[in-house]
Amino acid sequence: MKSTRPTGINRLIKATLYSWQGLKAAYQNEQAFKQETWLLLVLAPVAIWLGDNPLEIALLIGSILLIMIVELLNSAIEAVVDRVSNERHPLSGRAKDMGSAAVLVALVCAGLVWLGVLLS
Repeated sequence: MKSTRPTGINRLIKATLYSWQGLKAAYQNEQAFKQETWLLLVLAPVAIWLGDNPLEIALLIGSILLIMIVELLNSAIEAVVDRVSNERHPLSGRAKDMGSAAVLVALVCAGLVWLGVLLS
């Protein structure tokens, strides 16, 4: 029996479209992601100016992208938890708190990277 799932370039195109939909949904529905997008747009040129070499530039920009990646995952966790149930449950709260903590760790990581480059 032949699979109806897309393969090759069609799979890549579909996956790209789904990813774009996810980015668009995050930007439209998640204030933190919107702020981080603008942070990236402002700080990327600063990173290019500030970095002494391609590695420093990549670390500076990559640290902001890391925040955005973790924010996307946190938002996905929150959406799934909210989809499953609106009632308060300790495990739901724990999942959301851990997602939030992951964003905090990513922010600290980015801050350390930027501080390290600024001080070097």
